[in-house]
Amino acid sequence: MRPTGRADGASWTFVEPRGEQDQLNEPHVPDMRAQDYSEVQDWPGYFGAVLGKPPRETLVAALDSFARESFTGGLATDLAAGEGRDTLELLDRGWRVVATDGHPDAFSYLWPRVPEAVKPRLTTVVVSFKQTQILPCDLVNASFALPFCEPRHFPELWTRIVAAIRPGGRFAGQFFGNRDSWASLPDRTHHSENEVIELLEGFEIEMMRTEERDDEPDVRNPKHWQLFHVVAKKRWRRLRQRPTADRK
Repeated sequence: MRPTGRADGASWTFVEPRGEQDQLNEPHVPDMRAQDYSEVQDWPGYFGAVLGKPPRETLVAALDSFARESFTGGLATDLAAGEGRDTLELLDRGWRVVATDGHPDAFSYLWPRVPEAVKPRLTTVVVSFKQTQILPCDLVNASFALPFCEPRHFPELWTRIVAAIRPGGRFAGQFFGNRDSWASLPDRTHHSENEVIELLEGFEIEMMRTEERDDEPDVRNPKHWQLFHVVAKKRWRRLRQRPTADRK
């Protein structure tokens, strides 16, 4: 044991030094991952954890569909763009992008990685879901974003999304299912599969892949995931034909 206490010797406490074995017996706490940051909405931590990752598969699928239609150079809104993994892909493919995020740190990760030549095609806006306004556009991308819109604000946000997408345009993103562990969190928005299909009325669903799985035990806060990965194309509205007798 080693003595510790006052320098004048008036009081001493003897402390047993911790041995290596004691330290080895301490439970290991896994490192924080992106999902751990997002669970507690530590967005700067999340941005750092996903920095440099590739674009989401739903965005890539939507852009590939546009490319097959020989459609290029459209306008996209990237909701809750975060550090910009999807925004960079859109810019690389020649799109103009309005990227929004509710946290001001997001774009400090994005702008330094945008090539000078394409910066004029990017607009960034710091705004909450509640206050988000969406210009008429060809694509709304919402990768892992909509579940973090509070339930009371979601219906209005979704109405704005649908209204903004031009006929022939697309929505790409994720919905979290009601069997997902985070469905119990009061500030998250979750949907059943049927509810997602109802939201997509007026769209042709090009991709709807369900992912349901449990985390491995080495995750800090293991959870059950239920996700719907969606790409949907807005239908063209059919013009009503007047009765023959009314035609001139």
